[in-house]
Amino acid sequence: MSEFAVSGHWKADFDEAALKAWAQQLRQSLRAPRVSLGLLFMTPHYFESAARILEILRVHAEIPLLLGCSSTGLIIGAREIEDEPGLVLALFSLPGAELRGVHFTQEQVEEANGPGYWALETGLTAEQINGWLAFADPFNLNAEAWLRGWNEAYAPKPIVGGLASGDFSQRATQLYLDGGVFEEGGVAVAVAGEVELQSVISQGCTPIGQTWTITKAEGNILHKIANRPAYEVLQETFVNLPEPEQRKARGNLFVGLVVNEYLEDFHRGDFLVRNILGGDPQSGSLAIGAMPREGQTMQFQRRDAAAATEDMTALLDRLLQRLAGRNLYGGCLCTCNGRGHRLFGKPNHDAGLAREKLGPIELAGFFCNGEIGPIGERNFLHGYTASLALFTKRA
Repeated sequence: MSEFAVSGHWKADFDEAALKAWAQQLRQSLRAPRVSLGLLFMTPHYFESAARILEILRVHAEIPLLLGCSSTGLIIGAREIEDEPGLVLALFSLPGAELRGVHFTQEQVEEANGPGYWALETGLTAEQINGWLAFADPFNLNAEAWLRGWNEAYAPKPIVGGLASGDFSQRATQLYLDGGVFEEGGVAVAVAGEVELQSVISQGCTPIGQTWTITKAEGNILHKIANRPAYEVLQETFVNLPEPEQRKARGNLFVGLVVNEYLEDFHRGDFLVRNILGGDPQSGSLAIGAMPREGQTMQFQRRDAAAATEDMTALLDRLLQRLAGRNLYGGCLCTCNGRGHRLFGKPNHDAGLAREKLGPIELAGFFCNGEIGPIGERNFLHGYTASLALFTKRA
């Protein structure tokens, strides 16, 4: 029996009577007098039954607000269930929380004409909320454009979540909000009142070399770093690594861009990690998966399983210091479908590490086609990232 949250894993075929009993039993396991929020993640195995499943769970688990999406992999507690049919349902009791769910579309993203647009569409301003938990379709929504609009409207409030995964052959995913099943757009819940979202955005990298200042950039092309050819600085950084580190870095190099230049020191979590798309030794330029600006601080990064473990461990330790004993009600973990056993060679890495550091809190989540979360005071779409949203008592 739990005071603030419980979660359950259903792995049988759709069976209305059995699912009703399961939902009732899960609700009875929550000691709280009422459920505030339900999070649901389902594999494509249940696509045809999704609407009926939502109704059963809402009624029999007594869920006033239900949010979720489809995925090929599920997360519950310290377990990551990859490539197996099933669904995960988590029930949260969030004392003093004020929650509101919204569905948004690509049409709205195209119509948006400034921060006031989204406040009108959602009925919520940045001053009224503490953050958003959001899930979106990767095939029919321009997620980068949507995030730009929501950053204008809501930053520095965090937007945490991920892009759904599903039937790749049909380019089909599902999004769930209360009784609605959507195949496009996005769904989100605004968190307000006495509960806020705390996030850990682990991009799976460790910094290498030193920090540098970008001195010439054009579009996504890095021409000069510290008034030297960018390619030359990258080459020097690699050569100066010890031989074992060089072996790890080969083929796994990225660039980290500082988002907030007003910090006195730069640490993990301060860098937005992006791909190095290519380099030209003759011109000395690097093409990267971002739009760097002149004067911006950067540092090269290495990504592999060991770096990902080191990064997430350090960020969770920092989170615990930041929480300083505040109530932690549970959370949602959205991790890249390129992580899991594919990256670490074993299951349960991200979920297990989160539970090891944070204690026996309830976690539910899924494997994503892209992860959403803040770096500094802006929210970004990430890759190969673990995006953890935690419901905490407001400071």
